Amino acid sequence: MGKCAVITGASRGIGAGIAEKLASENWNLALCARQDAETGKAQCAKLKEKYGVDADYFRCDISSDSDRENTISSIIERFGSIDALINNAGVAPKVRADILEMTGESFDFVMNINLRGSFFFTQLAARQMAAQRSGTIINIGSCSATVASINRGEYCMSKAGVGMATKLWAVRMAEFGVNVYEIRPGIIETDMTSGVKEKYDNLIAGGLTLQPRWGYPEDIAKAVASLLRGDLAYSTGQVINIDGGMNIGKL
Repeated sequence: MGKCAVITGASRGIGAGIAEKLASENWNLALCARQDAETGKAQCAKLKEKYGVDADYFRCDISSDSDRENTISSIIERFGSIDALINNAGVAPKVRADILEMTGESFDFVMNINLRGSFFFTQLAARQMAAQRSGTIINIGSCSATVASINRGEYCMSKAGVGMATKLWAVRMAEFGVNVYEIRPGIIETDMTSGVKEKYDNLIAGGLTLQPRWGYPEDIAKAVASLLRGDLAYSTGQVINIDGGMNIGKL
């Protein structure tokens, strides 16, 4: 049947870019998102027609226990295996608020998707990979795991948690031959960053990144494809920064 890659948050932005790249490298795809089924099926149809791969859509809110369980079961029934999991689903706070004003509702909304949801979705997929004794897990983190933004602290904390989850899963899954990685994007041009485009245009022009441009979903997708090809096979648990050199301290 070929190898199956599961991508969460696959409907747009980085997730859609990853889906396109993996389809071009002959991966069968299980695309997961909260969008309506008709739109998701249309996305799969385009990838199947363009690349000749098998692709199916699974409507899933990863913050829901039942959605996670039903989705993983359906994927295994449909494709027979889970050979790669790309945990890309994530949200920013609905309202950017100073941490002195952050609400519990906003904290829970972000954490339940970005950290709790991705962790327990991984747990289900990891059990399947352990039984197979094969697979690769890639978490899409963020430069915000280490760079503090006081007007979206819940997002920063969620991504810092993803960083530790990457280490935990790398340690736990090593005995099964499953490698675990984290990719940390910098400033990527997506729907999530569209509302702050002018701000980051100015910061990039002022030297925020060593490479003076926005990152694009395809930049992240290329890194994912490289890891799934095994180009960095002897490096489980590692973080790959795709941020144009933003994380380098400089005077």
